[in-house]
Amino acid sequence: MPPLRKSVLVAILVSATALSPLAVSAETITGALAKAYQYNSQLNAARAGVRVTDEGVAIAKSGWRPTVTGSSSIDYTSTHAQGATQNITTGSFGVQINQTLFDGFQTKNNVAAAESQVKASVESLRNTEENILFNAASAYMDVIRDRQVAVLTEQNLQFLTEQARAARSRFEVGEGTRTDVAQADASRATAVAQLSAARATALASAATYHQIVGDEPGKLKAASPLGKLLPGSLDSALAVASAEHPAILATQHLVDAAAFSVKSSEGALLPQVSASAGISDNYSHSVPDFRGTNGTSTSANIGATLTIPIYSGGRTSAIVRQNKESLSEARIQVDVSRDQVRQAVVSAWTQYVAARESVDANRQVIDAAQLALNGVIEERNVGQRTTLDVLNAQNAVITAKINQASSERDVVVASYAILSAMGRLSVDRLGLAVTKYRPEEHYNAVKDKWIGLRTPDGR
Repeated sequence: MPPLRKSVLVAILVSATALSPLAVSAETITGALAKAYQYNSQLNAARAGVRVTDEGVAIAKSGWRPTVTGSSSIDYTSTHAQGATQNITTGSFGVQINQTLFDGFQTKNNVAAAESQVKASVESLRNTEENILFNAASAYMDVIRDRQVAVLTEQNLQFLTEQARAARSRFEVGEGTRTDVAQADASRATAVAQLSAARATALASAATYHQIVGDEPGKLKAASPLGKLLPGSLDSALAVASAEHPAILATQHLVDAAAFSVKSSEGALLPQVSASAGISDNYSHSVPDFRGTNGTSTSANIGATLTIPIYSGGRTSAIVRQNKESLSEARIQVDVSRDQVRQAVVSAWTQYVAARESVDANRQVIDAAQLALNGVIEERNVGQRTTLDVLNAQNAVITAKINQASSERDVVVASYAILSAMGRLSVDRLGLAVTKYRPEEHYNAVKDKWIGLRTPDGR
């Protein structure tokens, strides 16, 4: 990071001057999520993975299509016998076409399995999108919280520095004790260490933000929870999640894919019928031509082949059993996904409720702690309180403010977590100003493609 940029970032982290009206316009949480949707490497890799899966449909459909092969050969033979030498050159050029007429419904089921795999990959991509958007929202709020903690910690250090100076001045005029000075110095030293740790945490949060969003966090605007997008009750959230969460839908499509794979493997036990046709041109040239072997000939063939599998060493049967076990595993995975989604919804909902209550409680704690601090300072000034009482009261104020910053962060993050756990943390619902990625466009471009090496985007 360039020194100038680093110094600007540190100033934002530890100084209230970051709130200056001269600063650049603040980034919003929706803006950060839009950047993550566009630039996040993990998300772009998942999109590429879906495009890879799309080609599986075209590969499966190739079983319905003919295969055309060309062949050519040339041979040169030199024979020496009874004092004479004969040189013979022969060549063959031909084209062969093969077409499967019946393969025990293997191609049909392979295509259906590939299409189910595509549907599962699309839902998995949607799940990845929601996870990335949630991670971006969490990183955004982490930066705001950690910057607030750094500012509060610096303010605490300034306060304790003044208290240490005041304790030393009172000691010099005989109004305080050496213990008061030592306690004030110890609290100040602790605050120095806390400030260093808070700055490090804020820088680490900024690095995480950059990793997820793809940009450095500048001045971030405070965010609000997604209260209007949340259901009215936990039961409603669970019902929506069970019906709409992409992780559950993806596993259900994988069950379909596994079922079609079982049918396809069973098709290998059925008779296979194929047709073929070909034409070839044969050439022969002999020097000298003792028997009139020079010339060309053309031949053509057409036919059909019936193949009846009888025994394959147990391989086909093993594949069928293996695919059936895969189907059983896929069905169990649906239940696993449902349990995981339910747990995520309940956890996010309870955290959201607890965080809202914590925000309200911490406001009262801050007001009471600040009032107590002011009173303790006044009482200390008239000799009714000690420096330690002031330090303890100040610690209570700073702790309450830090807890409030964490609670405000938790409310926003928990609201995004609920929406994500429900399967509704999408570009459309959040109203992000970004072009939505549509995986069906690539799928429609390649699913029926017969030939061509270039990808739809021209690579």
